[in-house]
Amino acid sequence: MACDLLSANCTPRSRRIDKAEVIRQIGQVKIYYLLALTLALLTGCSKPDASTTLNPPPTIDDLLPKQAQPKLPTMKIYLGAETFDTELALTEREEMTGMMFRTNIQETDSMLFVLPEPQRANFWMKNCPESISCAYITGDGVIQEIHHLEKNDTNGVQSAREDIQFVLETREGWFGRHNIAPGTVITSEKGSLAQTFLQRR
Repeated sequence: MACDLLSANCTPRSRRIDKAEVIRQIGQVKIYYLLALTLALLTGCSKPDASTTLNPPPTIDDLLPKQAQPKLPTMKIYLGAETFDTELALTEREEMTGMMFRTNIQETDSMLFVLPEPQRANFWMKNCPESISCAYITGDGVIQEIHHLEKNDTNGVQSAREDIQFVLETREGWFGRHNIAPGTVITSEKGSLAQTFLQRR
């Protein structure tokens, strides 16, 4: 049974043993402290690396675009009876920038994102001063989900599915106003979305 120095159950002999143990431990701590102090004095204090203090690693804000991108090349796409001349975000940089910093988004404005592979899409609205609507679309061109994306919201809006290949962004509420719902098939002036964008990869 362990004995505490303040316990009434300890015998005088056990108290002496415990006190001696405590004194020995204190002595060891002092010796280690003196050794550490001597070592610090001999080696001196090292200065922080100037490269890390002057050039800290980039943050996510450093990597993000600082202004709206110019209008991207467009292509006609068809959603039921509706037609868009939609901008095409095909590169990583175009996808990252998207509609950031754009204002006065019109009813005819849209942007189609072609993702590098089927995935659980996750879009956010950092640096986007206007709310928009977006459709998450599978590789066969079928709209699976339609979401509201709130302006300047840095929380991602994730798709429920893991096989999203395209994302279409429009003016806020566009899908509802034009009676476009999940299940609608999107095609392009060159054929299905798969034929247009995926077969050339």
